[in-house]
Amino acid sequence: MATGQPTNSDATASTSAQGQRPGTPSGRYISRSEIQSEKSLAEFLVQMDDYAPIIPDALTDYYLAQAGFECTDVRIKRLLALATQKFISDVTTDAFQYNRIRQQASKEKKFHSKDRKTVLNMDDLSAALAEYGVNIKKPEYFS
Repeated sequence: MATGQPTNSDATASTSAQGQRPGTPSGRYISRSEIQSEKSLAEFLVQMDDYAPIIPDALTDYYLAQAGFECTDVRIKRLLALATQKFISDVTTDAFQYNRIRQQASKEKKFHSKDRKTVLNMDDLSAALAEYGVNIKKPEYFS
């Protein structure tokens, strides 16, 4: 064995010494939590096949193309549409809370109507979006 070639047992020993598993593609050990998370992700992506988000696929495709995102997997596009839907839902919920706070302040001024409808106001929307780092301002009007 003086040829300089490592024997089979030498290769296994050096692989084990580096903490790598010879059978995995990356050569590292896979923990149970990683296996469970991979299994959960696979199950979630299978569920995305049948899910139809509120945001239509054509609209998602259009804006992803505008952003330069290319993907042929419909499940990934639907996942992005679902994330967008969640973001919009969170912003509108926060804007509604700001509206309710403002209405309660106006009730103290004795101004209230029984048939008052909730209207999305630009002030409420800009306050809600500011929480997420999106700053919008009303356009300045010139007279």
